[in-house]
Amino acid sequence: MPTPTKGPRLGGGPAHERLMLANLAAALFEHKRITTTVTKAKRLKPYAERLVTFAKRGDLASRRRVLGLIANKGVVHELFTDIAQAVENRDGGYTRITKIGNRKGDNAPMAVIELVLEPVSAKQAVVAEATSAAQRDADKKEAEKADAAPVAETEAAETEEAPEAEVAETEAAETEEAPAAEEAAAASEKDAK
Repeated sequence: MPTPTKGPRLGGGPAHERLMLANLAAALFEHKRITTTVTKAKRLKPYAERLVTFAKRGDLASRRRVLGLIANKGVVHELFTDIAQAVENRDGGYTRITKIGNRKGDNAPMAVIELVLEPVSAKQAVVAEATSAAQRDADKKEAEKADAAPVAETEAAETEEAPEAEVAETEAAETEEAPAAEEAAAASEKDAK
């Protein structure tokens, strides 16, 4: 909860301030943006964001709690259906205050307070997409390593078989050369006689 403000209340008494904030919140939820004084906007911001948090919960107790503050059922229904779905992925900061200068009549500082209904910022969306892409790449590398492990074992087995095959070939060549050498030796003996 925000710390209580010091000094005079809006409108004079506490009951009047509660009603004023409830009416401002109802107008904000109905029109999505309202123009008011900076002081009222700053007091409305935590009030409205708390009601949006209740709407994001969406249960019956939250709906009854909000209905206790805002009397218009149509506005509460819009809050719980449209606005709650629009800010579902947002973790806070449901309202934005923009100062617009002073009022012509009494020179009071004015501001526009509006609901932030656009999706979470593009930068955060890009970061989320990058992390998911990195996760997918890591999963692919793990899958490739798992697939490469049996292939490496079969290659190792083939390389072990290859020297055995070469040894067998050299032994066969030596056995073939041995009778040829004996025949050559015998032929040389005949020639010598």
